[in-house]
Amino acid sequence: MAPARKRAVAAATTLAAACALAGTVGLPGRADANGRHTLAGSVPSWANAGHRVGATPKGQAVTFRVYLPLQHSDQAAALATSVSTPGSADYGHFLTPAQFRSRFAPSSASVAEVKTWLKGQGFKVGAVPSNNKYVEASGTAAQAATTFDTSFAEYRVDGQQVRSNTAPLSVPSSLGVQAVIGLDQSQSLVQPAKTTPPPAAFVNAQPCSAYWGEKTTTDTPTPDGTKLPAKPAEFAPCGYAGRQLQGAYGMSGAIGSGNDGKGVTIGIIDAFASPYIASDAETYSQRHGLPSLKGHFTQLITNGSQNKPPNKKMDPQGWAGEETLDVEAAHTMAPGADIVYIGANNNGRDLDALMNKVVNNHLADIVSNSYGYSGEALPPGTIKPSLDTQVQAAAEGISLLFSSGDNGDETGGDPSAAPTPDWPASSPYVTAVGGTSMGIGADDQRIFETGWETARSTLSSDGTWSTPTYQYGSGGGTSRLFAQPSYQAGVVPTSMSQTYGGAPMRVVPDVSALGDPTTGMLVGETQAFPDGTQKYAEYRIGGTSLASPLYAGMLALAEQKAGHEFGLANPRLYAAASSSYDVTGASDATYPGAVRSDYVNSVDGTNGYSYTARWFDRGDLITLRTGPGYDDVTGVGSPNGQAWLDAVANQ
Repeated sequence: MAPARKRAVAAATTLAAACALAGTVGLPGRADANGRHTLAGSVPSWANAGHRVGATPKGQAVTFRVYLPLQHSDQAAALATSVSTPGSADYGHFLTPAQFRSRFAPSSASVAEVKTWLKGQGFKVGAVPSNNKYVEASGTAAQAATTFDTSFAEYRVDGQQVRSNTAPLSVPSSLGVQAVIGLDQSQSLVQPAKTTPPPAAFVNAQPCSAYWGEKTTTDTPTPDGTKLPAKPAEFAPCGYAGRQLQGAYGMSGAIGSGNDGKGVTIGIIDAFASPYIASDAETYSQRHGLPSLKGHFTQLITNGSQNKPPNKKMDPQGWAGEETLDVEAAHTMAPGADIVYIGANNNGRDLDALMNKVVNNHLADIVSNSYGYSGEALPPGTIKPSLDTQVQAAAEGISLLFSSGDNGDETGGDPSAAPTPDWPASSPYVTAVGGTSMGIGADDQRIFETGWETARSTLSSDGTWSTPTYQYGSGGGTSRLFAQPSYQAGVVPTSMSQTYGGAPMRVVPDVSALGDPTTGMLVGETQAFPDGTQKYAEYRIGGTSLASPLYAGMLALAEQKAGHEFGLANPRLYAAASSSYDVTGASDATYPGAVRSDYVNSVDGTNGYSYTARWFDRGDLITLRTGPGYDDVTGVGSPNGQAWLDAVANQ
């Protein structure tokens, strides 16, 4: 889309100034008398004596990337904010990838120096992206140990044997290296083996409702005669789809009049790739009144993305389901938009490289990302290069959306655990999308929407529900890494931004959309059934990995209406906060939760049923709370029809 050109009316407060701490999330390290620089934070936390099982064979192959910092990084960060902030003198004056590279990319001379150094150490030098962000290299563990002044050992982590350097990496100070990524096997990169089969089947158990309140415990008996408590009364929806979601968020009129996302490209980044996605999405669209995706869907996948690695922790079938969810959700809310799926052949650091590729080639206007790390306790080497890519995205007019996470504050309800938001959702350069629980009525209207923080009760032998325990919910909370960005100032309560005392900090999420699996979306996917058949079937799913593509679709409608890209969307979304639907707490006992029926064997009633109560908005079991105005479960709220579209588009 063409960038907007608007007359300046005021100067914007730069995110670079507001996020002072973001600049320190790098690798300060230290220089020694030998002219070498130690990259602080380059040893993963799991590489400790308790996990160590032995030395790494000296001849073991290693592949890694040496990252270089942006030139004039403070200027790049300031520009990324000013071009994205309505009222700024630079507003809408986005750069092309070539313009960004010419002003801020690491120099060719710096790349040449790194290449020469690596070759001199005996490494084979590989890919260098056109923005010069990194130099890829490969060699042996022995070469890497000598080159980076460390040693390598094998560790047993989560049932896997993985490699790591045992001491912080060291590089010549003259090279100006930002980070070295890949020498440790944090993500256990492996070569693909065989074609990915479809995931094991899951079928919604009955009773479930076509819309909120259709079936209740008083008017619909259970199939096995189980007596259920009076509250909660409603059986969980089977999963919302098509016009239900469009209607609930007030987008039906806009979509019907042609404001359907046409001309906007939504990018989706995931690992692996479903070999059935095109046919599944087509079948789903036909069943739910959506236009065909033919001619509007592109799948860009690396070699091996549709293959299954031997390492089960990489879960390619699960990622195929993620791709299906993301594509069908984005298409539901922006049925006229183009969708491009970009898949890596692993769920490791190649995701970061893919993001760099998408941004550096401007492959999409809006990018939805349904992955992240459970917290912010990461080696700085994995954070600062990603921040640079996010800055480049904003400077080019690309909006990056990340799921805020599905585990609340990451404490699991343990009061002794330290609460934390997830990364990359906590980055000030992305839009963090939280989750909600939602009731959609028979006329496709939003009956209620509240924060997604689920407590779960099982059916006790005496016919009552057990004491609720925290199960899952929208990720959120206060960052310990990033200072409060300017767009959150005056909106986020100080009780949240200054949770830990001191200066105000970044708080997650920014916005929200449907995420609760109990009131989730119906998706369609080819699945493997116990009888050996593989066939298309539909089931209910949720998570903030649903909320992000739903919101991306609605943001595409706003971009189409505005006629230009938004870049970092947060300044615009916070400025339009009053037009959002204010998601408040579920204090009204009318909608305390829902009863969920499940097949014991996941596909039919042969082995019986299980019943659970899923209680809504139980943030009282952790540190997150839904309430009026901004909150750390739902941000400034969810889209609210034409008023929201007008406000976001016309900033």
